[in-house]
Amino acid sequence: QVQLVESGGGLVQAGGSLRLSCAASESIFSIAIMGWYRQAPGKQRELVAQSTKGGTTTYADSVRGRFTISRDNAKNTVYLQMNSLKPEDTAVYYCKAQKFANYWGQGTQVTVSS
Repeated sequence: QVQLVESGGGLVQAGGSLRLSCAASESIFSIAIMGWYRQAPGKQRELVAQSTKGGTTTYADSVRGRFTISRDNAKNTVYLQMNSLKPEDTAVYYCKAQKFANYWGQGTQVTVSS
C-alpha cells in the first residue's frame, strides 16, 4: 500500500505561485502514474496534472501553461509548481498514485485571493 503526504498549500494572492509536494512511502520509480487532482467546494474532484513513469505529462486545459508536474525519483516525491494562480484555482489538492490500485493523499488546501 502506498502512503502519500501532500504539503505546500496555503493562502496566496492572485498572480502568485505555490509549489505542492507529494511524498510517497515507497519508490515512485515503478509507479505507473502519479497525479494531482483538486476539488473545490460543491464541485467534483478533477484531474489537474499527471505524469507517467515513461515521462508523459498531461494537464487540464485550465492549468496548461501555468502548472508544471515533475517527479524526483531519488526523493520519492512528486511536485506541482503552480504559477499565475487565479481565484478559481482555490481547492483542496490531492495527490494520487496509480499502481495496481489507486492511492490518495489526505489533501492540502490552496486558497487564492483576488
